[in-house]
Amino acid sequence: MLFISSLLGAAAIIQTQKPTEPEVNPLQLKVRRTDSLNVSVNNWFDLNSGKQSSLDAFVKQADNYQFVFLGESHDDPVHHQMQANVIEGLAKRRRNVIVGFEMFTRPNQENLSSWTLGRESEDDFITNANWKKEWGFPFPLYRPIFDVIKANRIPMVGLNVPRTWASAVGKGGLTALTPDQQAQIPTVLTNNANHKAVFDGLMGGHPMTGPRGDNIYAAQCLWDEGMADTALKYVSNRYGKPENMPKNTVFVILAGMGHGLYKQGINWRIMRRTGMDTLTLINIEGEKSQSVSRGLADFVYVSPSFERK
Repeated sequence: MLFISSLLGAAAIIQTQKPTEPEVNPLQLKVRRTDSLNVSVNNWFDLNSGKQSSLDAFVKQADNYQFVFLGESHDDPVHHQMQANVIEGLAKRRRNVIVGFEMFTRPNQENLSSWTLGRESEDDFITNANWKKEWGFPFPLYRPIFDVIKANRIPMVGLNVPRTWASAVGKGGLTALTPDQQAQIPTVLTNNANHKAVFDGLMGGHPMTGPRGDNIYAAQCLWDEGMADTALKYVSNRYGKPENMPKNTVFVILAGMGHGLYKQGINWRIMRRTGMDTLTLINIEGEKSQSVSRGLADFVYVSPSFERK
């Protein structure tokens, strides 16, 4: 059995492969670069320089960027603590931080501001922000992030399109969206060959084929395009257009790593529309040193593997 990715709602797609079929490691694809780097557990690495790095170095490097992507495994508590550490580090450098969440959808936006303003208890926030319906992973996994947000009064943005949209596209393709839904997002491009290679890599190198496979891939593209579009609309509403963002402002995107691997997901779609690069961190896991592609991201952090219940 091969874990693929969360593509349709909160459920994961699982595909059974023949034992004789070789699998592709999505962390070792030759996308953006062809060379690799050996990375060890409990350490940061700058994949551009090929050197061991640190949280402080990442946060300082972010001074040169206005979009930052922090990729995660949704059920890994260390990844969420590291995301919280990055957000806190940016705030300490007096950046004007905004945090966008894959975990929340656009229609839920009005329910997020009370937490930022310190007007809710945690229990009230979980209820009012529809956490269990919107996401479903245990809230304590994400608590460090929300604690930092409240302490620093950081605005939150629900990035995701309604989950029914992705479900409809996964079943019937992009034409399954209604005219009203199509009007709320830009054209969803499905012709990025590098992104398709990453998507296929997440499927172990054995993607579904035919109309069903095309539709599932289109759903992934919809997610990425929709979340990039939400982020850009938010900053455009505040500053006129993304290019007008004050240099001190940084929009941090929290999402599953599959939405940012090799800088071909949300980050690629932001770059395509604005020309603005996204500093990308991918959090991964490991029991021992492992080789990863240097094209994977700008930085990688390796957390210890743990037994999932």
